[in-house]
Amino acid sequence: MFEIRDLHVHFGGIHAIKGISLSVEDGEIVTLIGANGAGKTTTLRTASGLKAPTTGSIWIDGKDITKASPQDRVKMGLSHVPEGRRVFPRLTVLENLELGAYLRRDRAGIAADLADVYARFPVLAERTKQTAGTLSGGEQQMLAMGRALMARPRILLLDEPSMGLAPLLVQMIFDIVKGINETGTTILLVEQNANMALQIAHRAYVMETGSIVAQGTAAELAQTEDIKKAYLGG
Repeated sequence: MFEIRDLHVHFGGIHAIKGISLSVEDGEIVTLIGANGAGKTTTLRTASGLKAPTTGSIWIDGKDITKASPQDRVKMGLSHVPEGRRVFPRLTVLENLELGAYLRRDRAGIAADLADVYARFPVLAERTKQTAGTLSGGEQQMLAMGRALMARPRILLLDEPSMGLAPLLVQMIFDIVKGINETGTTILLVEQNANMALQIAHRAYVMETGSIVAQGTAAELAQTEDIKKAYLGG
């Protein structure tokens, strides 16, 4: 289980995250939806150790990891696919994927996981020697996800995987996210495309101006009139 408890985050005098709590059970997809500026990306960056909280705590399997370094969180099974992909543009596809396994020493396992990533994302296998900066937006998103999977995570933090993608690619990315979950990876998904996110998630939280204002099963929230009007175009 992954948990955030009473999390507060400040940027100078700005109170960006205002005491949120959420949990993701093993095997779930939980989505965090909300408008731009709601605090979703800051929540994930704090969860992965890239931003220090003011107060509050982060837990994995009952262990407080709030003061753990980002690399130690990776060792504990937490991987983060950041907003904007953040691939290394001058490195090849293969080199980007190998960096995802930087903390691992099991060569046979790394080779097996690389083969699995190439099977899941065949276009990356076709472009293994191509520099990441020359890939399309959709291909870079697949590379960012593949790189995170090379760490063999138990918990995957996904930040806006559909951002800037054509509708056909959006559907493909969500199918891939669902497939990753079906192989046993727990997922916390931040996504502005609330309609698609609620279709694949088990549970959801709605965030507004740093606070969680609604939560429930994805199916329940998808039928809530306020949520439909605010996020689903209905």
